[in-house]
Amino acid sequence: MANKVKLKEAFDVESKHGAFYTGGNIEWYEDVLYCQTNANVCLLNIENGLVERKIGEEDSEEADFIQTFTTDGQRIISSHKSGLLKMWNEKGEIEKMWKYIHKGPVAKLALKENKLASGGSDGIVRIWDLQYQACLLSLKGCQGVINVVDFHPEANKIFATGDDGKINCFELEKGNLDFTYSAHYSKVTSIVFCHDNKHFISSGRDKVIILWEFEKTVALCTIPTYEAIEVIVGLPIKFKVPGFKAEPEGLYVASAGEQGVVKVWDVKKAKQVFVQSNSLASPAQEEGGLAITNLLFSAKSKSLAVVTVEHNVIVHHLKSFACMKQLIGFSDEILDISFVGKMDTYLAVATNSNDIKLYENATMNCQLLKGHTDLVLSLSTSRTNPDLLLSSAKDNTIRLWVLEGSTMSCLGVGMRHTASVGSVCFSQTSTKFAASVSQDTCLKIWEIPAKPEKSNSLYCTYTEVAHQKDINCVTVSPNDRIIATASQDKTAKLWTDSLTLVGVLRGHKRGVWSIRFSPVDQVVVTSSADCTIKLWSVADLNCLKTFEGHDSSVIKTEFISAGMQILSAGADGLLKLFSIKTSECTCTLDQHEARIWALALRRDESGFVTGGSDSFLIKWKDVTEELKLKRQKEAEELALQEQKLNNYIHNDELLKALKLALKLNRPMQVLRIIEGVIKKGDAGLGDTIRELRNDQKESLFKRGDFRPVGLSSTVEGALPYTERHFKRLTQLMQDLQFVNYTVNCMQPHAKALN
Repeated sequence: MANKVKLKEAFDVESKHGAFYTGGNIEWYEDVLYCQTNANVCLLNIENGLVERKIGEEDSEEADFIQTFTTDGQRIISSHKSGLLKMWNEKGEIEKMWKYIHKGPVAKLALKENKLASGGSDGIVRIWDLQYQACLLSLKGCQGVINVVDFHPEANKIFATGDDGKINCFELEKGNLDFTYSAHYSKVTSIVFCHDNKHFISSGRDKVIILWEFEKTVALCTIPTYEAIEVIVGLPIKFKVPGFKAEPEGLYVASAGEQGVVKVWDVKKAKQVFVQSNSLASPAQEEGGLAITNLLFSAKSKSLAVVTVEHNVIVHHLKSFACMKQLIGFSDEILDISFVGKMDTYLAVATNSNDIKLYENATMNCQLLKGHTDLVLSLSTSRTNPDLLLSSAKDNTIRLWVLEGSTMSCLGVGMRHTASVGSVCFSQTSTKFAASVSQDTCLKIWEIPAKPEKSNSLYCTYTEVAHQKDINCVTVSPNDRIIATASQDKTAKLWTDSLTLVGVLRGHKRGVWSIRFSPVDQVVVTSSADCTIKLWSVADLNCLKTFEGHDSSVIKTEFISAGMQILSAGADGLLKLFSIKTSECTCTLDQHEARIWALALRRDESGFVTGGSDSFLIKWKDVTEELKLKRQKEAEELALQEQKLNNYIHNDELLKALKLALKLNRPMQVLRIIEGVIKKGDAGLGDTIRELRNDQKESLFKRGDFRPVGLSSTVEGALPYTERHFKRLTQLMQDLQFVNYTVNCMQPHAKALN
């Protein structure tokens, strides 16, 4: 049976999902979100959740960090820590670069046609001509950091506001201050120009929205919102939200701030017409804090994107306000991963967060599972019912979740541990019980109800003080009769399902990170901080094999290929594939930049997913068959080429034969072909060489040392071959004595190469 198992040979990256938004500016054009990270602007396709391109430098300590950016969907202009403004094209190439000459960082950028406005922390707004990178105007009048800067959509004017709550309107011919609008008592956070081109609307931290007319500095209407507003966005002339249809003559904005909900306002009538009831953003925990940092409206898809303070992007359809998509901008460390659903449709991910992120595998659309009150540490999916998920956290609890359709809800909570619960595992042949281990050194068995109902408390049937130190991992054998634990006390232990000790596995020199049962044999595999992986017999508790290859702690191991191979993940960021039969590492995968905490296999072992402290979630696919097919194709092609070469030689087409022999790297045949050319006449070799391309000539000359007696200063086989060298060599080769010398020199090289 073991011989029929197809061993894995290679894996390749299917997709790589990292941080695409870590705070700062974010803009939406067509189907692309332009998102700011430390050193890049990421272009995220909102349909599939993949980053199509990154504009900027590699994120490192030496990178020129981005302060802010702006775009018109074609050009991207960014300001940097180095004091430079950089203009990039769609391909990510720098087209122009110049000093921004502000005294301090640039806080805001605005782009209109061939003009750029930069608002600095020095209270100055500068207007730039993009064609010549010249500063046309330096506009003064704002106090403190420029919070908002925006061009008027029609008139040749620009609006800017600082920390004093005043909105300044400058004309762009001479830079004169036309109007100052003073009605806010705190920082203005957002300005929206109305579609009638007569009014504009502002919002601020003073919890009001104000309607203004361009030519008048007295507020037309002030609307109290009873929350600090971080952003408002203008809505089109015609739109619908649940329970409301817009009137063509109305002026409407959507607002968001500290309460974490989107509200729609009829500004002319000074009333609220819609309040979101299905918000996925948590309210600010303290007064004056933020829950939502940005709102983006797409006229193309008629949807509204909510950007939360946790760097999540939630897209709502405007008409129904249903959540269409939720994208996670930044996940911090990924601590555990588990596939959920009958066809591995979903991916549950535990990060440095109280919430579990449940991704759709195909689109990376995400929903947050809320319930734990501290960081989630471990996840486990039932093998017999993949719609059931267990989670454990630093809040000392475990939770049971069920997938119903496309949503997941919590069915029950287990609350018997007295410290962080580091690992949890379902039984294998059924869903009757689960095991959990904790920093309280206890191993617990939990009863899982046959038909669990929501808000049930999970019943703990057995408890045992299992180790002397923190327990890192727990797993259940394929027949549910044995439970294994791995601990920081350098040991792994085997227990019965009633928590009677079966035996202790001693041999690791440092803490044991993981333990797994073989799916077919009575063996377990352990991995440790001593950089080794050990294979143990369950029957006699002896160490059967030790696998070495990692240079740091081995955090995760899994059996694959019916127990014939071991896949491991280490703190060195490497994944390694070991053959149990030969004890050799057959494959090393290097894509992570730091410690790999999480490793989850697909049920059919067609691939797996990894995550770590570098915040990357990487999907891998098995490419063993593709690799075999490629080798087979290459072998077939080589056989055809060999036959072709033999045909050329047989038909006395020596020039074609020489070219092909060089291409196939056949030095002995090259030698024989040259000998054949020589037999045709003294000039034959020279004529043949003249017809070769330069790269073919170079390949030919590398076959031996073309350094005849008395000509060492003229021709050096080790020198780069220029056209002059080729001509000289061709002339020399016409001398039969030189050719014979060359052939004699080439012969030992050819034999050695063959």
